[in-house]
Amino acid sequence: MKLILTHEVTNLGAPGDIVDVKDGYGRNFLLPRNFAIRWSKGAAKQVESIKAARDAHAVHDLEEAKSIKGNLESNPINVPVRSGAGGRLFGAVTVSDIADALGEAGAKVDKRRIEVGNPIKSLGAHEVSVRVHPEVSARVKLNVVASK
Repeated sequence: MKLILTHEVTNLGAPGDIVDVKDGYGRNFLLPRNFAIRWSKGAAKQVESIKAARDAHAVHDLEEAKSIKGNLESNPINVPVRSGAGGRLFGAVTVSDIADALGEAGAKVDKRRIEVGNPIKSLGAHEVSVRVHPEVSARVKLNVVASK
């Protein structure tokens, strides 16, 4: 069975990869869990256009990635969130919140490249990792502050 992966599948491939798998594995595991879609010429063309768009936004030059890393690590980023008494948040800070704060600070980052170790559920200083390039990750300091 020929499928196009929509999610990362260990030992099989990454999103957008076209794979051949046994019918049972595809029909009983990958398709019901939305890890893949059935291959067709139209779907393959759509995946290629998505990959081309991602490539256009990706950082290809290692020196440019190091420069972006330096900019991200140089200044703490303020992330405004709603909070209650004692600095407890209503929920947790999401990668979308972090990506929005980075964008407002002038560093547009894809939210899929932000890695949060433990959920951020309180005001104060926190750190997250941002994959700028396959070989370069930045440790970004966040100041989670109460929104007004």
